Amino acid sequence: MKEELEQLLLASLSRLTGSVLPEMPAASAVAVERTREAQHGDFATNVALRLAKPARRNPRELAAAIVAALPANPLVARAEVAGAGFINFHLTPAAYARELASIHAQGAAYGESTVGGGERVLVEFVSANPTGPLHVGHGRQAAYGATLANILSAVGYSVAREYYVNDAGRQMDILAVSTWVRYLEACGEALPFPENGYRGDYVRPLAAQLRRAVGEKLRRPAAAVLANLPADAPAGDKEAYIDALIGRARALIGADGFQQVLGLSLNEMLADIRNDLGEFGVVFDRWCSEAALAASGAIDHALTVLEQQGRLVVKDGATWFRASEFGDEKDRVVVRENGQKTYFASDIAYHLEKRERGFVRLIDVLGADHHGYVARVRAGLIAMGQPGDCLEATLIQFVSLFRGTEKIPMGKREAQFVTLRELRTEVGNDACRFFYLMRSHEQPLDFDLELAKARTNDNPVYYIQYAHARVASVMKQLASRGLAFDLAQGLAGAGLLTSEAEQAVLRTLTRHPEMVEQAAVNRAPHTLVHYLRELANAFHTYYNAASFIVDDPPLRNARLALVLGVQQVVRNGLTLLGVSAPESM
Repeated sequence: MKEELEQLLLASLSRLTGSVLPEMPAASAVAVERTREAQHGDFATNVALRLAKPARRNPRELAAAIVAALPANPLVARAEVAGAGFINFHLTPAAYARELASIHAQGAAYGESTVGGGERVLVEFVSANPTGPLHVGHGRQAAYGATLANILSAVGYSVAREYYVNDAGRQMDILAVSTWVRYLEACGEALPFPENGYRGDYVRPLAAQLRRAVGEKLRRPAAAVLANLPADAPAGDKEAYIDALIGRARALIGADGFQQVLGLSLNEMLADIRNDLGEFGVVFDRWCSEAALAASGAIDHALTVLEQQGRLVVKDGATWFRASEFGDEKDRVVVRENGQKTYFASDIAYHLEKRERGFVRLIDVLGADHHGYVARVRAGLIAMGQPGDCLEATLIQFVSLFRGTEKIPMGKREAQFVTLRELRTEVGNDACRFFYLMRSHEQPLDFDLELAKARTNDNPVYYIQYAHARVASVMKQLASRGLAFDLAQGLAGAGLLTSEAEQAVLRTLTRHPEMVEQAAVNRAPHTLVHYLRELANAFHTYYNAASFIVDDPPLRNARLALVLGVQQVVRNGLTLLGVSAPESM
């Protein structure tokens, strides 16, 4: 309906061009929006206010001319000038009847569009280091990224979902040495656990599996492991200690032995992450390995491109990228003095590789602490000849878990965290997905565990799912009375839906396509969440105000067509959010 009204306005403005208007305005200048209050009509536009100055016309007079030039349309009951020059549109019952028919005709496709025009978009999200289980913060990134990808697909983008695995570098070495120390403990060696190691209980099963795989082949005496190592924290430097311990492990068990520990630890953690996300309904089209990226030559290729562009310089034995020339706060090392390539070199190579695979838009879903990352990766893309605006970065703010009034502490290295799996087990996947999406990703989220588990109308996901289940219950009651639903008669009788509650449901129901598009354009899944709450509220109000299974068949079928339309839209919306739509509760 929104698009049709905008076309009517464009037709009116075309008629006025050359007389009232000096030139035809761009289509982008013409927009209609839903009104907030029913007495102001169904839709409104401020186009007269926007065009008044270039047309050298009084806004109200211009608005009146636009209204007078509007082509007749059976969907518009009347258009009127309001306020300083707004135009309000009041729709006919036929407009809503037609939209209700569209809901029934399109079914699961209602709300989909071609706004994206098939543009190829890559959404990279979660991408947590495989050094431990996913925690509740990763869960918010997963819920957001998966839902955004669903919404973008629904409006016509060609979307790929990708997880980047940081399986190279120091953090993986720390995981490997943490597993090895636990393995030595299991073999009977007594040695302190490094302060900067991964201390979570999840490391012990890795060590146990390593022992099953190799027996005591990688066992070394504790005295040999600890001999002449620098002091660990708190007396010494925990960073220097862990690096020395990694070096000692490599020396004692050899490169192959260390790689065996690392490979087992990595594979087990990745399998756990894949399983966790899969159970959460989050599936990726591609898992991209940093180590594989390096082996493919992609990093060398990116550095060659930068060198050809004259963007690299050697200083103090290291190779630097002149990132400050492209908006970054400082230049960045891409190859260290020892010849090792940095994480930054891998990151810009990965983003170049995305572009070379044909993706027009790159959307990175990142943690809240990645502000600086975005500027430097964008700088790398620009320096390699790519448009800077091809990269979008969405920073997901932190999650705080509350049990009652108690805030649950979280810190991954110290093993003080609640895993995503633990959260899902406690509150369920549906509540997990929904609660993660209730607030804008730009705002910190306080996750109320008790509310998420409540089976009351105070729990928003329960409240919305209950609307879907209530309609299913109505249809069961209909069948139990030996009655059948006649869709054709229901749609033909949509003009009977004249009560305030019915009109409120119709107005809210038909906003669904606009809300999906808005959520896509603004990268804001939470707007769809809020919309579904409004729709559920309108439905429950109607449910409490009227009987659906009445004796009059035309009225009964009209009301059932309306509530079945609500059920369909609720189901469509919940599906985009990754939440189930139960038939009973």
